[in-house]
Amino acid sequence: MSYESTQRISEAQWILTELGFPPAQSNERSALAFLALLDLKPDMPWTTATTPLRGITEMMKFMSAHYDKDYAPNTRETVRRQTIHQFCAAGLATINPDDPDRPTNSGKTVYQVNGIAWTLAKAYGTDAWSERLATYLERVGTLADHLERQRQMRRIPVRLPDGTSVDLAPGGQNPLIKEIIQAFCPRFTPGGGVWYIGDADEKFAVYDERAFAHASINVPHHGKMPDVIVEHLEEPWLVVVEAVTSHGPIDPKRRAELDQLLQSPRLGLVYVTAFSDRATFRQYVADIAWETEVWIAESPDHLIHFDGSKFLGPYN
Repeated sequence: MSYESTQRISEAQWILTELGFPPAQSNERSALAFLALLDLKPDMPWTTATTPLRGITEMMKFMSAHYDKDYAPNTRETVRRQTIHQFCAAGLATINPDDPDRPTNSGKTVYQVNGIAWTLAKAYGTDAWSERLATYLERVGTLADHLERQRQMRRIPVRLPDGTSVDLAPGGQNPLIKEIIQAFCPRFTPGGGVWYIGDADEKFAVYDERAFAHASINVPHHGKMPDVIVEHLEEPWLVVVEAVTSHGPIDPKRRAELDQLLQSPRLGLVYVTAFSDRATFRQYVADIAWETEVWIAESPDHLIHFDGSKFLGPYN
C-alpha cells in the first residue's frame, strides 16, 4: 500500500471518529468503505468527492483496485453488517435511494452517502471544516445518539401494581417479565408490592431497599438475583419468580442459591418459574425443582405445582 493510500485512509478514519463513530466503525475497513462511497482515490483531493450508488461488492472492488486492499469474499457480510449498517443507522448513508421499495436482500441493493455528509467530506482540510462539522452533528447527530433514540423507542413499558411504571430494555426475558407483573401478579399476589425487577440494561430496574431492610434481607449487588420478587399481602411470603426464555428454570441448585441469597427470619420464600408458552416449558420440565411452582403466560389463570404438601406456599 502506497504512502498516499495510507494517508488517505488515516484521514477517513479521523473524519469518522469526528462524526462520533466508535472504533468498530472508524477502523481501516470502515474508512475504505467511506472512501468507496465517495469515489475518492488516493491521489484525489477531498474536494473532488462524489456520491455514486454502490453495492457492497462494488465497494470491495474499489478498495482492491485503488487501495490494494483485498478482502476475502466472505468478508462481504462483515462490511455490510459491521460498517454499512451503522453508516445508515447514523444517517451517514442511505440504502437504495434510487428505489426505496427495493428489498434490502436484493442483489441490486446500493448505498449512497447523504448530501450533508458529502458536503462535509469535501470540506476536509479547508477553513470550512469546523463550521460544517458542527452543522452536521447538529442536524444528523452521532451513531450513539441514533442508537440511543432507537433503544428508547423500543423499551417495554411495565405498569406496576401501585400504578407507577418502569421501562425495561427490549428483548431477552423482559417481555415475559411484563407478563409476570401484569398477568401473574394480579391473579396470585393481588395488591402485593413489587420489591425487585431485574433488567438486561439495569439490573436493579426496581429495587425497594427499605422493604428488603425491613425484612432483614441483605441483598448483595453482585449476587445473582432472580427476575422478579413480589410481596404476598395475605401471607408472610415473598414470591420469587424466574422468567425463562433462554436461561434455565429454578432447579435444585438455583433454589439453594436463592434460599441463601434471600433468607429472612420474617418471610417464607415461594418459588415460581415462569414460561411464555407450553413449548418452552416442555424443554425444561425435567430440571424444575420439587416444591416449586410453574406459571405459563399463555394460560395465566393456572399454576403447575411440583409436589409437596402445600400449594403456593413456602417450604422451610
